[in-house]
Amino acid sequence: MKYEAVIGLEVHVQVRTATKMFCSCPNRFGDEPNANTCPICMGYPGVLPVPNKEAIVAAVKAGLLTEGTISKRSKFDRKSYFYPDLPKNYQITQYDEPFSLGGCIRVGGTGFSGEPLPEKAIGLTRIHLEEDPAKLNHYKGFSGADYNRAGVPLLEIVSEPDMRTADEAYAYLTSLKEILQYGGISDCDMEKGQMRCDVNVSLRPVGTEKFGTKVELKNLNSFRAVHHAIDHEMIRQAEILDAGGTISQETRGWDEPSGSTYLMRSKEEAHDYRYFPDPDLMPVVFTDEEIEAIRATLPELPRAKRERFEKEYSLTPYDAGVLTAEAALADYFEAVAKASGTPKLASNWIQSELLRELSARSLDIEQCPVTPEKLAGLLKLVAASTINGKVAKELLPELFEGGDAAEIVAKRGLGQVSDAGAMTGFIEEVIKNNPAQVTQYLEGNERVLQYLVGQVMKASK
Repeated sequence: MKYEAVIGLEVHVQVRTATKMFCSCPNRFGDEPNANTCPICMGYPGVLPVPNKEAIVAAVKAGLLTEGTISKRSKFDRKSYFYPDLPKNYQITQYDEPFSLGGCIRVGGTGFSGEPLPEKAIGLTRIHLEEDPAKLNHYKGFSGADYNRAGVPLLEIVSEPDMRTADEAYAYLTSLKEILQYGGISDCDMEKGQMRCDVNVSLRPVGTEKFGTKVELKNLNSFRAVHHAIDHEMIRQAEILDAGGTISQETRGWDEPSGSTYLMRSKEEAHDYRYFPDPDLMPVVFTDEEIEAIRATLPELPRAKRERFEKEYSLTPYDAGVLTAEAALADYFEAVAKASGTPKLASNWIQSELLRELSARSLDIEQCPVTPEKLAGLLKLVAASTINGKVAKELLPELFEGGDAAEIVAKRGLGQVSDAGAMTGFIEEVIKNNPAQVTQYLEGNERVLQYLVGQVMKASK
């Protein structure tokens, strides 16, 4: 409690485009190594890059979705560094004229640790567009470079040092991911390297304004890892300061198995990269009309959608939060809610039964073979008491195989009879055929009633 953490995040997000940033090679994950390359993305002498318009539009959309100010004039720069994953020995990026400046990510609700998280706007410094380096794959005794990723369009989203806890950082990343997915900018699949995060952490005595020496954390492959790495680094730095030591500005990696950070290298400064404008690329200039045309394509954002779901469909904040965590899931729910006319029932079934079936089949909601209309058809039967919940749950797997609920119920005679008068004959028959159990019940053994109910269910099928 002696120290306050100052935390800033640098998030790299691959843009969802058909081709790479400066050439026509496919932007596609999972192909054979080095299958998607050409002289441009391999950095051959004399080649000329051509910028990807869709990637530039995506960068502007990201700026607008995060309340940033779009620059009417931007340019690309060369950033020199020498690693085997960068075939040109420089990266085309943006230095002093990015596409978006300022903006914020709004967080709140419940933090990763389960504690309440106050509403807060975490500022953004900038959003700029660059090309991704290649991917290094490390094997026993050697490493390989896969240049399929070299040249893929990459957004770098830099926050202000406005976060003070690991919970705030986790909430920031979660909110940012939702915004980018809703905007169709990126799938943000961390397992595929589409979203990567570096963290800057420093400590300062509580009540002081001056920042401490920051340490950059790398190799963070999940939001959970970000949370744990920040907590660990805060403790590590506090122990050094308590012992009278000083914090070195350095880059540290995160080792998941040991739950600790390790030294990678001393931190480079901006002048080490020798930035200068890329002579092969013209500046990008936008008019007000062009920016407003992009603004007109923006989707409803997750926070607004959650509030609307709570109001329009009478959902709890928790249910609305679960259903809007992914744009595809929110769209699926809304389609089922409208088609069935039972939004609360749709919410319950999607969160429990549908997502369980998808998980068992290793499918996500976008791959769901049960259309919203088919699930709505099943829920209509439940709402009308044509079938009960138990029968509906038994039918759901058959919908995954292409079945239709109404047709299956009609074909197999699964519809339940809710008319009390229609049940009288079955009840009288069971009472007549089970005198011993009836006597036990009349003598006070209430448990035997369940046996008699079961016999009625069996007789009525």
